[in-house]
Amino acid sequence: MSIAANALPAPVRGALDRLHEAGFEAWIVGGCVRDLLLGRVPTDYDITTSARPEQTKQVFAQERVVETGIRHGTVTVLLEGMPLEITTYRVDGSYSDARHPDRVTFTTSLQEDTARRDFTINAMAYAPGWGLRDGFGGQGDLSRRLIRAVGDPQRRFQEDALRVLRAVRFAAVLDFALEEETETAARQWAGRLREVSAERVFQELSKLLCGPGAGRVLRDYPDILGQVIPELLPMVGFEHRNRHHCYDVYTHTVVAVDHVPPRLPLRLAMLLHDVGKPETFSMGEDGQGHFYGHARRSEALTRQILTRLRAPKKLLEEVTALVRWHDVPLSEDPRQIRRWLNRLGPGRFLDLLEIQRGDAAGQAPAYCTRIDQANRLENLAREILAQAPCLTVRDLAVDGRDLLALGYRGPAIGAGLQAMLEQVLEGVLPNEKGPLLQWLREKDAKKAE
Repeated sequence: MSIAANALPAPVRGALDRLHEAGFEAWIVGGCVRDLLLGRVPTDYDITTSARPEQTKQVFAQERVVETGIRHGTVTVLLEGMPLEITTYRVDGSYSDARHPDRVTFTTSLQEDTARRDFTINAMAYAPGWGLRDGFGGQGDLSRRLIRAVGDPQRRFQEDALRVLRAVRFAAVLDFALEEETETAARQWAGRLREVSAERVFQELSKLLCGPGAGRVLRDYPDILGQVIPELLPMVGFEHRNRHHCYDVYTHTVVAVDHVPPRLPLRLAMLLHDVGKPETFSMGEDGQGHFYGHARRSEALTRQILTRLRAPKKLLEEVTALVRWHDVPLSEDPRQIRRWLNRLGPGRFLDLLEIQRGDAAGQAPAYCTRIDQANRLENLAREILAQAPCLTVRDLAVDGRDLLALGYRGPAIGAGLQAMLEQVLEGVLPNEKGPLLQWLREKDAKKAE
């Protein structure tokens, strides 16, 4: 593993060069180094330097500089349109809030600065001409695909509880394993995740769920995930007692998550689609376990969970709709497909089919026929959509002005348009102005008789 000097964007190289020319040490550090070693393109670059904040500001006096975290030694420099966080080497003090250091002490040692970081793969520094600095074996852990805490894992997680969730997030996103002592400490300190802000928890959870190793991490660490979503814990080991299922509720959920595309609405909906099952279980006279009303209960719990986690409102509504309808029987009748396209919109209906495929993948093999049906429904839906169908009132060949000309007023206009849409969705009328208005006139004439 190595990093080519030309792999760095020009503004990053420029910032390092200017600090070096001013007599200071300067390196890119953290996740950007990790990603470059893995052959990935970093999303952002952090720079660490021996320069004090006031010295950094002086070096970049001709640029826009924002004191984004001056108390902790960080300034943001806007160079050639690119924002760069530049932080002075520092040693962190105690963490009384389980998240942020109470104070920091500046240092002149890169080794001391990287010693405060969370995991070895995030504690490496690099600068063109200076090479890679790896004081804690991060490059070896990248090769071994391991997440290992820097130094004492107990101390790292005691300092910052969010690191527990970051550990399993990195395991999911990179598809790595947790090193044994790091894993043990993460489990021991997981309870402190309840002290971390909902926004930060949701940010980490969202990344975790969309990682290639998400299913494995969910399967291996329900005790950690259960600290941020305690509603998951009753699902663990809860048997379906139903011939349609070969897994307990939680394992079924994990398999289902693994079988939907890594898009956050789908992964969240799949994670929570059966969260209401333990509360709705009943044993039938047929000797089979049943979960009557579990979709509605899961929807209600999902809304509570995502509200608590401060999820964006649009995402919350999308996920709860998918949970509500995840097990609804769908007909292959084109009229019914058009109605579902009307009710949910094309994008959400196609997402619902993804959810039904994922749900079916987590069932007993003999009862996975819904996958084939979902495939057929998707083909039919795409055929319908290719014809640019009329699915909403806005798609009608007539509008409110046409109804005004017929003498309609107020709410009657909306009702008339909706009545015509129903006829189009049923395939009774074509979406053409003449037939639609003729039908409406005849309907009104019958009412007047």
